[in-house]
Amino acid sequence: MLAQSERHQNFDPLEDEEELDLRAEQPLVPAASISGRALITVVAIMTFLASLTAGTAMLVGSAAQGWRGAVSREMTIQVMPVAGHDLEADVANAVAAARGIQGIADVYAYTKEQSEQLLQPWLGTGLDLSALPVPRLIVVKLKRDARLDTDTLRKAVTDKVPDAMIDDHRLWLERLSIMAETVVAIATVIFILVMIAMVLAVGFATRGAMAGNREIIEVLHLVGAADGYISRQFQRHFFRLGLRGGVIGGGAAIVVFLFADSLSLLLRATAGGDEMQAMFGSFALSAKGYGAIVLIACTMGFFTGIVSRTIVFRHLRGLT
Repeated sequence: MLAQSERHQNFDPLEDEEELDLRAEQPLVPAASISGRALITVVAIMTFLASLTAGTAMLVGSAAQGWRGAVSREMTIQVMPVAGHDLEADVANAVAAARGIQGIADVYAYTKEQSEQLLQPWLGTGLDLSALPVPRLIVVKLKRDARLDTDTLRKAVTDKVPDAMIDDHRLWLERLSIMAETVVAIATVIFILVMIAMVLAVGFATRGAMAGNREIIEVLHLVGAADGYISRQFQRHFFRLGLRGGVIGGGAAIVVFLFADSLSLLLRATAGGDEMQAMFGSFALSAKGYGAIVLIACTMGFFTGIVSRTIVFRHLRGLT
C-alpha cells in the first residue's frame, strides 16, 4: 500500500503517457469495430452527396456563365411582315441600319426557310406557312467588351423600318441570373445539411466509443493523464475513419462525373444529347471541380477528427 501511495504521489503525466504508449497492447479506441465501419459508411455517403452537390453547382454555374456571356453579346431584331411593304427590302434596310452602329461585330438575317424551320418544333413539318405572318429575325452580334447604346440602335433601325422590334435579352439575362443564384443557394443549403448530419453521426459514434471505454477513460483521467492525450487518441481514430469514408465517397463522386461526361460524349450526336449539351455543356468538371471534390474528402476526415476531439475534451473537462 505504501509503495502504491508513493508511486501515486510521484506520478509524472509525461512519463506515464510514454509508458502507456509503450505498454498498451491495444489502442484506447478499437481500430476495427461495427460502429467504426458504420461511421465510414455514413461519412462516405455524406461526402458523396456533398461532392455531387458541389460538382453540380459548379456545372450549372459554369453553364449559366456561358449562357450569360453568349446572350449578353447578342441582340435580336424582328421585322414583321406588313401589307403593302416588301419584307425582303425591310430586312435589308434593317441590316444596313444595324451595321452602321459602332460596337456591332456582325449582323445576319435568317432566310424565309430558316425562319419557318424555327417554328417546326411547335407546328410540325409539312405545313405551308406562306399564308402566316412569320416574322424575320436578324441577329446582331456585339463586339467583345463593347458598350452599345441600345436606344441609338433602336432609333437607327426604326427610322428605316418602323415596324421592327429590338430585343436586347435583358429579361432572359435576369432569369438566368436568378436561376443560377437559386441553384447555388440550394446547393449551399444541402451542403450545410450534410455537414450537420455528419456532425451528429460523429457525435453519436464518439459517445458510443466513450461509453464502451468509460472505465479506462475515467481511470486514466483520475491517475493524471492529460485530457489532451486522451482526446488525441479519439481524434486520430476518428480522423482515420473519416478520411477513409471521405476518400470512398469522393472517389465515387468522381467516377459518377467521369461516367456522365463519357455518356454525354456518346449521346452528343442524338437530339436529346444536343439539347443537354446546349443546356449543361459536356458534364465535364474542370480541374478546379475535381480539386474541390478532393478538398471535400480531406475536409471530411479533418472535420471528423476535430468534432470527436472536441466532444471528448468537453466530457473530460466535466469530470474535474
